[in-house]
Amino acid sequence: MTLTAYVSVSKQVKLYSKFNASGITAAAQQRPASVPNNNMKGIMLMALGFFSFSACDTLAKLLTDEFHPVQVMWMRMLGLFIGVCFIIAQRGAVVLRTPKPHLQIIRGVVAACSGTLFVFAINHVPLADAVAVTFVAPFIVTIFGALILKEPVGIRRWLAVFVGFIGMLVVIRPGTGVFHPAIFLVFLAAVFFAIRQLTSRWLSGVDTIVTTVCYTAIVAFSILSVFQPFYWVTPSSVKIIGMIVALAMTSAVGEILIIRALDITHSVVLAPIHYSLILWGTLYGFFVFGDLPDRWTVIGCSIIVASGLYTTYREYQKK
Repeated sequence: MTLTAYVSVSKQVKLYSKFNASGITAAAQQRPASVPNNNMKGIMLMALGFFSFSACDTLAKLLTDEFHPVQVMWMRMLGLFIGVCFIIAQRGAVVLRTPKPHLQIIRGVVAACSGTLFVFAINHVPLADAVAVTFVAPFIVTIFGALILKEPVGIRRWLAVFVGFIGMLVVIRPGTGVFHPAIFLVFLAAVFFAIRQLTSRWLSGVDTIVTTVCYTAIVAFSILSVFQPFYWVTPSSVKIIGMIVALAMTSAVGEILIIRALDITHSVVLAPIHYSLILWGTLYGFFVFGDLPDRWTVIGCSIIVASGLYTTYREYQKK
């Protein structure tokens, strides 16, 4: 879960950093209508942002050989936290004013959980497989929206959700020799990610992007810091320190690029770029770890992507 830091699907999903771990991404509101449209630039920024997140996920996977996933996630959040400190120093405490502090705190807690679960998972499963499973998050948002927010969901969207979960089962193939139980951690991370997206919808129109990013970084970093005395391992070499710095920087750069993209381009235009994560995840997985998705993973991922794009299209039509 970046999960790291993962684009939200249209109105249904506001961006948060891929699951990133990809696991943690930043909450983003839709671009204000007053901002000039610049689709090509926004698409390029979004693609570069997800490329950066995938690099961050790759570094996180490498660092799990040296450090506990909780410490790796803390290192990942460090870059964003430092960036937020600069924002507060520049703009003042006014950026932290919010009428819904409880929702902002909940969102930060859930962000820490989703990202950490994703880092735990990629320590055991191929990066591309983990990324593919995270794509079910928009479907979970649809289910939560219908059950919790009582949003109307038509039969075709329910069918897209069902097909999307079928695609996930094709990817993980429970009961076969290629199945690893850690893949369920990715699914759990996707559930937390969906909860985070629901809080983004409640905060939409109430707080600015910067306010939400600041709260997410501060809360998640603070929670993860509490656990560091139990898991801390001091970096053993200059090479490891360099990887940690790169991890923090790629996480922060990814957030900045995606936030900027959403500032200048409508989210519905950018939503399909989310699926570039599977391309970057596959390339990084092959060149760094020697992992290449098998036929069934490609088929399952294709089913998930097609269902997700259809869901995006239906959300756009609703608007």
